[in-house]
Amino acid sequence: MSYLEYNVKHVPSGPRKILFLNWPLALLLGAVASVGFLMLYSVAGGSFSPWAEPQMKRFAAGFVIMLFVAMVPIWFWRNLAVVAYAVSIALLIAVEFFGAVGMGAQRWIELGPLRLQPSELMKIGLVMILAAYYDWLPVKKTSRPLWVVIPVLIILFPTALVLNQPDLGTAILLLTAGGLLMFMAGVHWGYFAVVLAALGALITAVFQSRGTDWQLLKDYQFRRIDTFLDPSSDPLGAGYHITQSKIALGSGGWTGRGFMQGTQSRLNFLPEKHTDFIFTTLAEEFGFVGAFSLLGLYALIIFFCISSALQNRDRFASLMTLGIATTFFLFFAVNMSMVMGLAPVVGVPLPLVSYGGSAMLILMLGFGLVQSAHVHRPRGAA
Repeated sequence: MSYLEYNVKHVPSGPRKILFLNWPLALLLGAVASVGFLMLYSVAGGSFSPWAEPQMKRFAAGFVIMLFVAMVPIWFWRNLAVVAYAVSIALLIAVEFFGAVGMGAQRWIELGPLRLQPSELMKIGLVMILAAYYDWLPVKKTSRPLWVVIPVLIILFPTALVLNQPDLGTAILLLTAGGLLMFMAGVHWGYFAVVLAALGALITAVFQSRGTDWQLLKDYQFRRIDTFLDPSSDPLGAGYHITQSKIALGSGGWTGRGFMQGTQSRLNFLPEKHTDFIFTTLAEEFGFVGAFSLLGLYALIIFFCISSALQNRDRFASLMTLGIATTFFLFFAVNMSMVMGLAPVVGVPLPLVSYGGSAMLILMLGFGLVQSAHVHRPRGAA
């Protein structure tokens, strides 16, 4: 019996599919989103508007999207990978000409009542196309130079478009997630060693060039680096956000000040408290225990994704699940590092917790793909 025949014969069909969902993963997503609802209610001063209520509606819509995507056979999504990537590229290009401007960046496109951020869609489209590429490519060719260049170009093209918006945070996520998926697909580690060595040499050259005739960055860009390394050097200017964030994190202690008792957020010292810096509000109100509990929920989501991927013998489904899990991990890792001062502030939201429309819906679509891979994996003996 061929693998395709086996796969068709041993996957659930019809209404039975709902029983084969990865329900622990679905419940964990709901738990994390509920933390977001709670914090959005808090930062609004004990009100469901203007943030908590719309976020609840978006999650409900996202959950329905996840269930719908999960019911569709995984082979359909494999065949749609090129289309998803191409549409994402087209929307990114459209943003350059017709995009709406907000907070100094041109990242959104208006589609009637919907305001879409194409870079969010690209996070899923990129994972799909790379998973489909390595599913198609024979394993023995994975590390050959020609077959390494192709996925590199697939990654770099949308990264350059996103960087031009400008959106450094998303560009870093695309580049890193794409590189990690290549590594998980079996590309030889030597390529990554060369890239890391070149990156280290570039960083060294940037710092060595400061104050010379061949200076590689502008003076204001060096000042941003200085502020990241020492926010107290400009506490009321470029270092204000991270300074206030650290105060909120530290004031929470072990158990926090209590629900809706955070002074930094309630007195509006904390900037972007409902989006990028919502984790600091959580840490201030619920302390180390609350922050670590949220981190634990995130870790369990990653665990169930990896477990599902390892049990799946379909290469596309396995790589796609790992790719979406990696993207999700980078989301919360970068956000938490950013608000703790361990990474520059690059505008990456906390997944399922920060207020936002495109990010929530696209992320739930991504987890729908994970569920589709889980539901339609072959079961039983051949």
